[in-house]
Amino acid sequence: MNDNGTSVPAGGNGRGNGSNGHGYRRGPVLLRRGQIPRSTSDQRLLAQGDGADWLHMDPWRVMRITSEFVEGFGALAEVGPAVSVFGSARTKPDAPDYATGRAVGRGLAEAGYAVITGGGPGIMEAANRGACEGGGLSVGLGIELPFEQGMNDWVDLGINFRYFFARKTCFVKYSQGFIVLPGGFGTFDELFESLTLVQTHKVTGFPIVLVGRSYWQGLVDWLSGEVLGRGAIDAVDLELLEIVETAEEAVARVQERGEQLLAEEEAAVRANAEAEKAAERASRAARGR
Repeated sequence: MNDNGTSVPAGGNGRGNGSNGHGYRRGPVLLRRGQIPRSTSDQRLLAQGDGADWLHMDPWRVMRITSEFVEGFGALAEVGPAVSVFGSARTKPDAPDYATGRAVGRGLAEAGYAVITGGGPGIMEAANRGACEGGGLSVGLGIELPFEQGMNDWVDLGINFRYFFARKTCFVKYSQGFIVLPGGFGTFDELFESLTLVQTHKVTGFPIVLVGRSYWQGLVDWLSGEVLGRGAIDAVDLELLEIVETAEEAVARVQERGEQLLAEEEAAVRANAEAEKAAERASRAARGR
């Protein structure tokens, strides 16, 4: 099973006969058995071209990428306030982390948020399930991978993406916060990309909450020790992360931090408006002399 939200069928190569899974999705197309490709759209996009072949292929890819953004934006435009929940696809339904993910999804739904996940099993399924149980909107953003995959049954609104970067953009664009439970490389990827976007002010700040001190404390200790000690980050960067222990704390922190950031943004807007008015008054006064 993969941390990005899909499971590898028995046999190891992910190329079963198509009867033991949902099949391989490539955009709107469903493929099974011998039709399953041996590479993903991302692999083909990033592969080094031979000669000028890319001149004939890449423009079409650009159109496909554009259509993926259009479809994703259109599907998510009216979702409303939402929080993305990340975590391992390998977590079993009887594991404590699954119960925590389920409680996170339910708590977010009851607080008025839609819940967005990668749409796969494990923690993602748990959060989607909790959102449904809490009466909220459950969203899954799936991804094309070179083995059988499927959206979990608790997703109300699902979108399958060919390209990771289009999927990641939708996670960030339509989320007011990230809650991150224990996971692997896919989870780390989403976590550090979100941290980088906030740190570099490429996005308006939003809360990033890690759930499970025993799992995450070592990472935070390394960041605050080795990484900060070498000057690779600033002390203020560590404030972008917060560790909590329970689902209730995670939901509460997202709400509190979200309200704080909104107040700060509104104050900045007002300050800029006042500065512009003051500059205009000064300009008029200068012209009137």
